[in-house]
Amino acid sequence: MKNLKLIMLAFLAVVLFSYEGYGQRKKKNSPVFSKVVYEGKDQVYIDNPLSENEFYNPIIQGAYPDPAITRKGDDYYMVHSTFAMFPGVPIFHSKDLVNWRQIGHVLDRKSQLKVHDTGISAGIFAPDINYNSNNDTFYMIVTQFAGGIGNMVVKTKDPLQGWSDPYKLNFEGIDPALFFDEDGKAYVVHNDAPNEGEERYEGHRVIKIWEYDLEADQVVAGTDKIIVDGGVDPAKNPIWIEAPHIYKKNNRYYLMCAEGGTGGNHSEVIFASDDVMGPYVPAPSNPILTQRYFGDNRKNRVDWAGHADLVQGPDDKYYGVFLGIRPNDKGRVNTGRETFILPVDWSGEWPVFENGLIPMEPKLKVPEGVTNKRGEEGFFPNGNFTYTEDFNSKDLDYRWIGLRGPREDFIEYTNRGLKINPFAVNIKEVKPTSTLFKRQMHKNFSFTTTLDFKPQSEKELAGIVCLQSEAFNYVFGVTRVGKDYMLVLERTEGKGQGRNRTVSSEILASTNIDLSKPITLQVKATGDDYEFGYSLDGQDFRNLGGTVSGDILSTNVAGGFTGTLLGIYATTANDAIPD
Repeated sequence: MKNLKLIMLAFLAVVLFSYEGYGQRKKKNSPVFSKVVYEGKDQVYIDNPLSENEFYNPIIQGAYPDPAITRKGDDYYMVHSTFAMFPGVPIFHSKDLVNWRQIGHVLDRKSQLKVHDTGISAGIFAPDINYNSNNDTFYMIVTQFAGGIGNMVVKTKDPLQGWSDPYKLNFEGIDPALFFDEDGKAYVVHNDAPNEGEERYEGHRVIKIWEYDLEADQVVAGTDKIIVDGGVDPAKNPIWIEAPHIYKKNNRYYLMCAEGGTGGNHSEVIFASDDVMGPYVPAPSNPILTQRYFGDNRKNRVDWAGHADLVQGPDDKYYGVFLGIRPNDKGRVNTGRETFILPVDWSGEWPVFENGLIPMEPKLKVPEGVTNKRGEEGFFPNGNFTYTEDFNSKDLDYRWIGLRGPREDFIEYTNRGLKINPFAVNIKEVKPTSTLFKRQMHKNFSFTTTLDFKPQSEKELAGIVCLQSEAFNYVFGVTRVGKDYMLVLERTEGKGQGRNRTVSSEILASTNIDLSKPITLQVKATGDDYEFGYSLDGQDFRNLGGTVSGDILSTNVAGGFTGTLLGIYATTANDAIPD
C-alpha cells in the first residue's frame, strides 16, 4: 500500500507539473536576457515640445484600450482591457489626471483569469471600475470570454491590497458597468442582443439595466429592462450601442454609450432620464465625441475615438477618458487603441467633450494647480522616452506581461540576467507561451536585448518576437541546424477568418552566427518599415532580412483588438527552421 501511495503521488506530481508548466523543463542552457532597451522617437513629440503647463495626449500610449475611471476623495483609479494578456486589467492611480502610476493588475491570479486556452483577442473585454461610497468598496465588473465565466465582478476595500476572486453574474451580453445611487441601491447596465426575433439588422444591439443585489453580488432576477434599442436614432439602424455608463447630476440620470463600432465610425453619445430605469431620451446634439468626420490626411491624426468614461477632476471640472488610435504613415494601427483624455463642458444640460468634435491635438493644458512630472518619480512616461530594464530587481516592472499565463511560470532571476525557462510551446499556439512582453508605444521605436544562449537542437530558439496575435507575428531568434548556430527571421501571416483561417510562415532570412559571446538583437521601426538586426559587440548592428512591412502587426490588418507586443521569447517547440 505504501508503494502504491508513492506511485500515485509521483503520477499526480507529473500531471500537475505538465499542466502548470506546459511541458517546461529547467534546462542548464536556458537563454538569459541581460538587458532590454526600448526607445521611442515619434516626430509628433519632436515637433510639439511641452510648455510648463502642458501634457501629452494620449495619456497612456500603446495598447491600453477601453479605459474606465473612478474617484475616491483625491485618488483616481483607471483600468483597461487586456484580452488574453496575463496578468489582466492594469490599474493606474493618479492624484491629478495628468501624472499616472501603475499600481498593479486587478486580475493577477489564475483563480481570477482563465485565459490559458483562448486566442489573444478573447479573454478580458471592457472593464468598468467604480467606487461605492455607501459601503466604502471598489468594484471592477467585466466580461471574461474564457473559462466559462462570462460577466463577473471582483471587489476590494483597497486597490493596493489586491482584489477578490470573481463573482459570476447571471446575464449575457458584454460591457457591463455598475452604478451606485445615493439611496444605496445599485444597478448594472450592459450591451446585449435584442430580444429573440426582434433583430432588425446586422449590428443591432440594445442597452439593458438590472437591479444589483450588493449582499449577494448578483443581478436581481426579473428586473432586466431594455433602456436603449439600437441607438440614438433607431430609424437610421445605428450599430453597436455599447460601453454604457450611468451618471447622476442635478437629480437626473445620464446614460453615456459608445455607438458606431470600434472603428472609423466610433463615437460617444448621451441620453437622460428622470428615473434610473428609464425611459432615456437622447441629447439633441449627439454625438458628443467623435473623429469620424475628418479626412485621413490630417496632421497628427487621431481616429476611432469613443468608449468613454467621465469623472470630476481636481479643479471640479469634468473630464472624459476614452480610446483612440494614431495610425502610422500607411494607415496601420500597430500601437493599438490608446487612452486619451479631454475636458468635458457640463455647464449646461448635456455634457460635451471640449474639442472632441474637431481634429484632436497632441497637447493639452494641465488642470489648474497641477504640475506635469513628465514620467519622473515613478510616473508612467509618455511622449518620447527611453526605458531600460536590467532585470536586477525581482520586482518586475508592471509593463512586462505574459500571454495566457503568469510570467512567474517561466522567468528566473540570475546574477547574469533574466533566465527564461522555455515551454514546449511556440508563439503560434493558443497556449501560455514563455515570452515576456511589453507594448509597442511609438510609431518610431527601437527594442534591443542582449542574449546569452547556445541552443542544442533545432527545436530550441530564443530571441525577439513582434506579435499582433498567434496568427500574425515576426520571430527573430537563435536556433541550431546540425552543428551550426543560426539566426533566423520568420514572418507568420493568417489568411481568412474564423474556422476558415489558414496560417502560413515564411523564413525571410537566416545566417550562421558566432555565439561564443552574448549576441545583441534589435528590432526597430520607422512607421510601417521594420528592420531586424544583430550585433556581436553590442554596438555595430548588421541587418538581417532588409526592410519588412509592419502590416501584419496592425489591428486593422490582423483583426482583433490588441496592439503590437514586443517580447523576449524562448521555446523548445521551434518550427522556424532555415533550409
